[in-house]
Parts: sequence; structure tokens; C-alpha cells
Amino acid sequence: MGIEEKSNLFGLLGKNISYSFSRGYFGEKFKELDLKDHSYVNFDLQDINKLGKIIIKEKNSLRGFNVTIPYKEAVIPFLDKIDNKAAAIGAVNTVKVFKNGKLKGYNTDYLGFKNSLRPFLRKEHKKALILGTGGASKAVAFALSSLDIKPTFVSRNTSDNVITYQDLNEELIKDNLVIINCTPLGTHPNVDQTPDIPYNFIGESHILYDLIYNPSKTLFLQKGELKGAQIKNGLEMLEIQAEKAWEIWQKE
Repeated sequence: MGIEEKSNLFGLLGKNISYSFSRGYFGEKFKELDLKDHSYVNFDLQDINKLGKIIIKEKNSLRGFNVTIPYKEAVIPFLDKIDNKAAAIGAVNTVKVFKNGKLKGYNTDYLGFKNSLRPFLRKEHKKALILGTGGASKAVAFALSSLDIKPTFVSRNTSDNVITYQDLNEELIKDNLVIINCTPLGTHPNVDQTPDIPYNFIGESHILYDLIYNPSKTLFLQKGELKGAQIKNGLEMLEIQAEKAWEIWQKE
């Protein structure tokens, strides 16, 4: 894994995460702050059960880590405590490691999404479609509800409070003027993939938001832009949640 021997270690827990900007973001941050004893690495695990070994191995230097796809829910059983908002959301994307070795989970995704979406909103934006039902989508739903926007989950399989892509028709698309892609479809290098929604019903009143930021303009966003929709990628969300994570890690 090539973990650097530094006294303050941070990282990103996920699966197949070479595309992620988090390592570069924090690497630059540590350089700017002249924190030579800080490092940030990728914990790229095919099996989250290997997390325990990493925590034991790095117990003297590990201070905290971010969590991404597909472990935002699966990480919870490894934690000793969970913040109230993260518990309400049901997903964790930031973990603080205390001096006694205890792990506490937080969710900063909802704040990153909420604050980056808010400038785009107008009074007609009352309902939203959330594409995907993973950990990130739960934070998005929590943020939307706090903005008085009613969320509806869309997935390949139907379940309670979830509709399928086959259910999406002109009425639903035109009734939900905010559409958020919380799936990995379109992430580099698979840039030709996109969620299967009827883009022909998208219009100028829509906001299409993609949590993906690599590439900066996914096919999902390109298709929305062609229809005159406002578009937004997930880079600002990443930056806001990262700064909040850093704030959490710095608190005693």
C-alpha cells in the first residue's frame, strides 16, 4: 500500500479509488500548511473486513479517514461511536480516530451537498429524484429534506419508497426539477456510461447535479446541458465536506 511513515496519518477508505481527488486535495493542504509530519493515503480495499488490520497496524499514527463508495454504510459496525446526524442519515463518510484508539463516525457529505446546491435553487424546485440508493444518496436525501425539497429514490429494483428507472416518465421528470446522480455511472475511466433516464423531458427549469467530479462534465451533465438545464458536478461538494472533515480531525 506504500503508507508513508509519518506521525499523523489520514486516508481515504474505498474500493477502486485511484480516480479520487481526495489524496491530492489533502496533500496540497498539508503542503500549504507546512505540515511535514502529515500524510494522506488511499486505503483501497476489495474487502472492508481488512480495515481492522490497517487500524491495528497504523494505531500509533492514524488520526482519521474519509470513506467513499461502497463503504459508507458498511463501515458503521467498525465504529465505537457515531455522530447524531450520521446516525440519522445512516451513512458515514468521515471517521476520527481518538488518542485512546476509539473510532467515531460523522457525515460531512450532507453539508457539502447542501451548501453547493443551495445557490442554484429557485422557488419551483420543490421535488427531487435521487438516482441510486447507496450511502451518498442518504446524505443527499437528508440535505434535500432540510431544504424543504421532497426526495424520491430511483433504483434498478423497486422497494419501499423507491421507484425504478422504468417508472420514469414525462410527468415524473417534469414534476421533479432537481435530479441528482448518486451512482458511479460515468466515473473515469467509464465516461461513456450514464443513468438511464428519459433526458428528452429535461428542460431549462431543471438542475442536474452529479456527485461525480472526475470527469468534470459527465455524460449525465452533458445531456442535461444540451437541454438547457443548470448543471453542477461534485467537486465543490468534495471540497466543502473535506474541509469539514479536517475541522473534525483537528478537534480534541
